[in-house]
Amino acid sequence: MQELFPTEPKGSNTHQAPLADRVRPSNIDEVTGQEHLIGEDGPLRKFFELKEFPSIIFWGPPGVGKTTLAYLIAEQSGYNFIRMSAVDSGVADVRKVINYAKAQMSQEKRTLLFIDEIHRFNKSQQDALLHAVEKGIITLIGATTENPSFEVIAALLSRCQVYRLHLLTNEQIQTVVVKALKEDEVLKKYDIEIEAWDFLQAISAGDARTALNAVELAFRITGKSEGKKVIITRELLEKALQQKTAQYDKKGESHYDTISAFIKSMRGSDPDAALFWLVKMLDAGEEPRFIARRMVIFASEDIGNADPYAVTLSVSIFHAVEMIGLPEAQINLAQGVTYLASCPKSNASYVGLMKAFMEIRQPIPLSVPLHLRNAPTQLMKDEGYHEGYQYPHNFEGGFVEESYFPEGYTPKAFYFPKDSGRESKIRERLKALWKKRYEEGE
Repeated sequence: MQELFPTEPKGSNTHQAPLADRVRPSNIDEVTGQEHLIGEDGPLRKFFELKEFPSIIFWGPPGVGKTTLAYLIAEQSGYNFIRMSAVDSGVADVRKVINYAKAQMSQEKRTLLFIDEIHRFNKSQQDALLHAVEKGIITLIGATTENPSFEVIAALLSRCQVYRLHLLTNEQIQTVVVKALKEDEVLKKYDIEIEAWDFLQAISAGDARTALNAVELAFRITGKSEGKKVIITRELLEKALQQKTAQYDKKGESHYDTISAFIKSMRGSDPDAALFWLVKMLDAGEEPRFIARRMVIFASEDIGNADPYAVTLSVSIFHAVEMIGLPEAQINLAQGVTYLASCPKSNASYVGLMKAFMEIRQPIPLSVPLHLRNAPTQLMKDEGYHEGYQYPHNFEGGFVEESYFPEGYTPKAFYFPKDSGRESKIRERLKALWKKRYEEGE
């Protein structure tokens, strides 16, 4: 059983191991960042002092200390440590671990199960953990880059404490790297100077592992000898990494955060910020049709009738992207983004839609009144279908006051045009036509 479940939580100290593994903190005081969890009054600090830990899910971006904290918990608690990868393990593996943990309990030994990328466990795999976690057969430590509210089943989530880990600041990234240069058994033999801190911090984007790997790769391709000065420049980092842009996971949280910033920039009428986020997505390889689709939605949701042309342009941009493709299609996207961001804004159509949905789900009359029904047959005419309908074009101005709601329902306004762009004209007209309704609604 011991062969199936290795219990050594520490990273390798061999020179062949990656730098990030070689310099992994050996105690909680060496951890950089996450003060809200491990600071003087942090909850994890208290657990470390008591040497008693609940089941925990660490949620945060890559390279911020999720695995490190799991290792430290295992070492501090003295529990048997088992690490599983959600990518490589199935329900049968989970059951083997639980059976092993039960056997250990009979010998008064506790088991800590660390599951990396727990969001990749399907429902059956997560279900298999429930009883063991609830009964304390295992202490579960899960790590995920995805929002556990969406990726972890509610029953398992309720049995765990969720702790959010944050990206490291630029200063914290620098602290981690400087410490590694001084303490790593390989790198401390050299006089290493980093000139490109701004670039290193940008490409790492708050990820300590990325920063450390970048430094190590750059170091390896230099002409170096012990005791000699090694200068790590931006050019050297670019050569080593073959990368000039910050990280961007097209399927992860960064993807949704960036598109959110993109939409909010357009909504806030800031074409410059919108272009910034557009370029970040394009440079990272985001699917341009995805961006164009979001623009079409935005045109109706956030601009609407303040500028009805916005949705026409957005649809045209979408078709242009499909026809042309990258790289030229980025010019079409830029045109659309700057126009949409610069337009007057109104979400009145969207708000009206939501109000109507809420209303239609109430216990109200819903049947179509006879005068609004179509009467294609004589039988329907005899039943009174269409009778009494007033044809607006037969009246001056193409309007006649009529009820188009179900019988017995008091008409109310859902759509309140804003005094923005062309919608201000719509506002004036509707308030004139349906004065009482709009006065009551406002």
